[in-house]
Amino acid sequence: MGDATGDVICEKPFSAADFTDDQKHHILLAASGSVATIKLPLIAHALAQHQNVSIRVVLTSSATEFLQGQSAEQPQLESLEQLPNVEAIYLNKDEWAKPWVRGDKILHIELRRWAHTLLIAPLSANSLAKMANGLSDNLLMSVVRAWDTTGLIDGRKKVIFVAPAMNSAMWRHPITNKHIETLKNDWGSPPDGWVRVLGPIDKGLACGDVGDGGMMEWSGIVTEMESHFGLTKPST
Repeated sequence: MGDATGDVICEKPFSAADFTDDQKHHILLAASGSVATIKLPLIAHALAQHQNVSIRVVLTSSATEFLQGQSAEQPQLESLEQLPNVEAIYLNKDEWAKPWVRGDKILHIELRRWAHTLLIAPLSANSLAKMANGLSDNLLMSVVRAWDTTGLIDGRKKVIFVAPAMNSAMWRHPITNKHIETLKNDWGSPPDGWVRVLGPIDKGLACGDVGDGGMMEWSGIVTEMESHFGLTKPST
């Protein structure tokens, strides 16, 4: 185990094949560098209450900066692993935990094989641009780039859900519209679409601006996941 400063959190490689018959819904929960990352623990906690759900977390380097124990809503990364059904946390360095040799598992491929869905909440402006342009310069974007968009490789069609979050000016920038159109219309259109955009909302932003660009409410994101898998909300 490492710490929340960028050291490896999950050192042991895993094989997706070991979990093929575990009878659980596999949610790969990810966050990129946005203030809205502070809502990730709430999303993870809510989804973890479903006993038939298994969660693995992927964080970009910048996302980890928002979860270093600064406040109650920004706990240490390791605390997420204490939640039921949260199996592991992966950082960029986990991809290269050891020098690769022939026969080794490739982490971003195993994560793709394991996942039944990928939820990126939040998806920052930078990661949105990377995703729309096919860049794969970190673990999360490598999973996205390696996604089986046809269902012919992994044997099932799987959806990527993204919840964009950014400053209002960034959201209204013309290049953002082009990137969102790629995700919505080119990659998300039914019946063969494989991306679902959970659009942002108007709200007061952490930077002090008021306007659109704020991530969808975390509870609404949880509801989207529960609906996707046909999960009944746990009784309280």
